[in-house]
Amino acid sequence: MATRRLAVSAVISALGVVLLFVGALFQVLDLSMAAIVSLFTVFAVIEIRGSYPFLIYAVTSVLSLLLLPVKTPALIYALFAGYYPILKCVFERQLGRVTAWLLKLITFSVGAAVAVFVAMKVLLVDVSLLLANWWVLLLSIPVFVLYDVGLTRLITAYLVKWRPRFGFLKLH
Repeated sequence: MATRRLAVSAVISALGVVLLFVGALFQVLDLSMAAIVSLFTVFAVIEIRGSYPFLIYAVTSVLSLLLLPVKTPALIYALFAGYYPILKCVFERQLGRVTAWLLKLITFSVGAAVAVFVAMKVLLVDVSLLLANWWVLLLSIPVFVLYDVGLTRLITAYLVKWRPRFGFLKLH
């Protein structure tokens, strides 16, 4: 069973790097691909469990940061989208609704701040245009809320509609 989980995790990580590479090639897709690849972490949290979601996040982050020609999708994934589904699961299972939302918003804000800092200091990207357009930063909060609600709906659809059909995925 452990071998099957590890193999599925490796395939998920490889597919994640490929999709992030597509986001790097077509830079208009960088946010979209990071969000799509975060669904792999959701799948791992639900089906594989244990430390495998963390391994998938770590492997996908490191490989994409090393291999992608444009680092933006890898940065978005590594600094927020990759680990957020794991934290979302923990927050929603163990905390009240208000506390969970507060921690999710803080997590997003810290991830975004770190991403801007890394982009400026490490990747030497000129983010002054982003910072000058403060309305873009304000719009990022409602976009995050839409992402979270959409993620919840996809998780529900998977659990209710799709998971029963995929009985061959006995990974836990």
